[in-house]
Amino acid sequence: MYAKILNILRADSSPKKSHDLGRILGISPEDLIKYVNTLEEYGYIFQSTPGTIKLTRSPDTPFSWEFPERESRIHYFQEIDSTMTHARKLGEAGAPDFTVVIAETQEKGRGRLERKWVSSSGGLYFTLVLRPVMLPERSSMINFLASLVLAKVLNRLYPVDARVKWPNDILINERKVSGMIAEMVLSGPQVNYINLGIGINVNNHPEYQEPNACSLKTILGKPVSRCQLLGNFLDEFEKRMKEQLVDHDIISEWKQHTITIGRQVRVVTTKDACTGIATDVDDSGALILEQPDGKIKRVIYGDCFLN
Repeated sequence: MYAKILNILRADSSPKKSHDLGRILGISPEDLIKYVNTLEEYGYIFQSTPGTIKLTRSPDTPFSWEFPERESRIHYFQEIDSTMTHARKLGEAGAPDFTVVIAETQEKGRGRLERKWVSSSGGLYFTLVLRPVMLPERSSMINFLASLVLAKVLNRLYPVDARVKWPNDILINERKVSGMIAEMVLSGPQVNYINLGIGINVNNHPEYQEPNACSLKTILGKPVSRCQLLGNFLDEFEKRMKEQLVDHDIISEWKQHTITIGRQVRVVTTKDACTGIATDVDDSGALILEQPDGKIKRVIYGDCFLN
């Protein structure tokens, strides 16, 4: 009902008669007032006169009703320990494909290699529960596709040049705007579900704690709609996921948007670190590294730093 009320009021900027609005929605004027009062508690601002109502401002909050046709699959929390942790519970409970867990802030947000993801207010932190029909060895393609789609969405929505950094970070002006982490759960030889956690620095200020990071707000000099960004990403990513995923095509397209190939890099894993020139990414998603001694190293997983 919240979505229906907001959609009608957003259709044009003129005030709507409360009686007509209630009739369209099939609810009494008294019930309409209750819904409007609750929306006001969530941060929506209305201009009301006797018999009319007008929406004047909406909060930049990714409530489930802000995403038509996705409401039942979106779980929004003001504060949570980790969207990945909650998504795991939903995955085990049989949550459908493209279930989304969103948090305003996280107490224990996680990045790759067990690093902490700083989750200050204003950012966009969410985890997708995905149920792709694929063998486990192809699961890394999900990360490459997600980072590719996000970079392209950012470039389409805003005047930026977002680039992907191996394996799946998003950089603008060589500063980190987004990172991803994935966890896979198997059912026999098949993938049961994959939880894909994504953090995007939107209207927060990560540079206070991480100098190499930056937010869209800082880059653009103005706030960005998190709902618009998330809605566009989910629509485009789900569309691409429903297409037949061909590993070579994904990697080939990803390489057109990467900042990694041709750069001197340092790759850190849980066991060691290595340096060299990133010469390529093969069809499996592995980074091909030419080391200082001329030897070629194939790196399957790690955190990559540009020099």
